Amino acid sequence: MEGKVNTSIEQGIGKIVFSHPKSNSLPSVLLGELAKAITNLASDTNVKVILLTSEGDKTFCAGASFDELLSINSKEAGKAFFSGFAKVILAMKACPKFVITKVQGKAIGGGVGIAAASDYSFALQSASIKLSELSIGIGPFVIGPAVERKIGVAAFSVLSIRSTQWQSAQWAFDKGLYSSIYESEEKLEEELSVLLKNLSSSSSEATKKIKEMLWEGTNHWTALLPERAAISGELVLSDQTKQILSQFKK
Repeated sequence: MEGKVNTSIEQGIGKIVFSHPKSNSLPSVLLGELAKAITNLASDTNVKVILLTSEGDKTFCAGASFDELLSINSKEAGKAFFSGFAKVILAMKACPKFVITKVQGKAIGGGVGIAAASDYSFALQSASIKLSELSIGIGPFVIGPAVERKIGVAAFSVLSIRSTQWQSAQWAFDKGLYSSIYESEEKLEEELSVLLKNLSSSSSEATKKIKEMLWEGTNHWTALLPERAAISGELVLSDQTKQILSQFKK
């Protein structure tokens, strides 16, 4: 399998690091591993808080794997692929512990969805964002509820419609996607360490109750996100989308 998901536990902090040679894109196998890692740490009594990040310093996550999108040849296969993103978001939502993301580089498509589904996100000033789905003939259907919940309909509309335009990390912070942004890696790590240490010694029961409160009104996502995955899975089969994906790959 190209790419990997590594987990570790230290002093109550469960760390998940994912990587892929193509700008930390996410093929279906990697999505499955990521959802599994989140679920496993969620049930581990040694873990009080989860940190989710990726390798490298240029791209946090490039979203869906273009190679795999090109290989989809049926509605069923399309739904199965996009359901991978649904499973990751639902695993983050269901986790009774806070999921903190460190966004050290650009976030595209599903990468924006992961940042949105986290409970708190640290980002560098270089971590610009883009929802490029419309530009390739599909749309941000699966990640849409998570992104809209975080930044509101108006800002989500901007990202969805202006699919070829990058928005700055400052824009993402102003809209509520990023919880805090930093100019230097050193300062980010300093602040991140403080928060993780505090959360690792906090009440598990209080954390669970706060998380339930913050995610009120999202129980229907269990049915909604697979429905959205089916929409994307059908659109990706169009000749126009296949042609655009082929051009991007070249």
